[in-house]
Amino acid sequence: MAQAKRILEALKQLGTTHIVSLPDNIARALLEAGEADPDLQMVPVCREGEAMALAAGLYIGGKQPVVVIQCTGFLEAGDALRGTLWAMKIPVLLLLGYRGYRTLAGPQKDSAAVFFEPTLRAWDIPYDLLGSDEDIPKIASCWQLAQERSRPVALLLTEECY
Repeated sequence: MAQAKRILEALKQLGTTHIVSLPDNIARALLEAGEADPDLQMVPVCREGEAMALAAGLYIGGKQPVVVIQCTGFLEAGDALRGTLWAMKIPVLLLLGYRGYRTLAGPQKDSAAVFFEPTLRAWDIPYDLLGSDEDIPKIASCWQLAQERSRPVALLLTEECY
């Protein structure tokens, strides 16, 4: 598992100003640590599609947002992602809780996990996995790729943060 505070420090080193999120169990500790951090502004949403539009607006306004939602919400937010972050060429880092990741190797696969990575590939969203502290440097590389592509890039949270 990855330490929430280490993830936040890596995000702040990249200039992150806002975390736009809809809480889930995987990111719970990360979001709680973000709430306690005076250097970050937390922006809660009611639906994941709102997160895409709010991140776009923050970016246009000169801020550096990160979106933190669960993979099921990401699937629901596809049209908002397409119509804002993708169409407007906005380089936002998406931290996506990977519900069902552990089930992929077993006989009872969570359908959210089954559809998640193929959907990312179909939508041409590059991604990597973050499951432990050793993976935290991937935050910077994914952020850099988003800047280079002027498009969203995802980092998939495969374990709960602590």
